[in-house]
Amino acid sequence: MSRFRTAILSLPLVIAAPLVAAQETDIKDQISVELNAAETTEDACKLTFMITNGLETPVDKIIYEAVLFDTDGQVDRLTLFDFGTLPPARPRVRQFVVPQTTCEGLGRILFNGANACETGGSASGVCDTGLLPTSRTSIEVLG
Repeated sequence: MSRFRTAILSLPLVIAAPLVAAQETDIKDQISVELNAAETTEDACKLTFMITNGLETPVDKIIYEAVLFDTDGQVDRLTLFDFGTLPPARPRVRQFVVPQTTCEGLGRILFNGANACETGGSASGVCDTGLLPTSRTSIEVLG
């Protein structure tokens, strides 16, 4: 009976391995930015992003200009999200607190472009051309 349990418990690992490989190839040469969670606090909206560098080299600095829209489609504000440094092929989680708004009041986030993007010690355009925005929340994310 213990051999049966071992076989069943290891099954998710066998299934998960191809999924991880597929995710890695999907973001090759791209910067994946996923809005993973949005939580309203007392007087702010806390946005949690998972960002993955699909490039072969580290990103030394990455700051995106973001436009936040309310649920009626009106621009609420422009802001900068500083994602810091990103090693290649390793996801990172970054959180940003947007004051004086609720997450329920946000309808869309537009990554307007990279305010700063450095790879290999110099400026790079890959943060704009390779941006792959997604969302796991009701807030739409565009790039």
